[in-house]
Amino acid sequence: METVSEIRVRYSETDAMGIVYNANYLVWFEVARTELFRKMGLPYTRFEAEGLALAVVEANLRYKAAAKYDDMVELRAEVGAINPRKVIFNYEITSGQKVLCEGRTVHFFVNSDGRATSAAGYSIWQEVKRLLL
Repeated sequence: METVSEIRVRYSETDAMGIVYNANYLVWFEVARTELFRKMGLPYTRFEAEGLALAVVEANLRYKAAAKYDDMVELRAEVGAINPRKVIFNYEITSGQKVLCEGRTVHFFVNSDGRATSAAGYSIWQEVKRLLL
């Protein structure tokens, strides 16, 4: 399953050279994966309501071209792999036909105490399995 979201680059997202500051791509990754869960009918707030969260443990980005103020960009996210302990998301950010950035994040499921846990013990996992496995 994949989702595509569109945003317009805001001035506050650019650096002194007028190019999107590199850390903003991580923010856009978050927007894309949040929309992916929403598209599946599993808004992230449902995970939180059950005391389950996804902690980012790894992030990889490869910048290929620059985005600038007022550009329209598309944020793509997909679940690359999932099991009861972790989720891997893949991303692609484009503007028109140009790929701006590709990336991947790895997340561990954590409980309300912030400790790694298995999502298999949570009722929402049954819906995740139905949709993704």
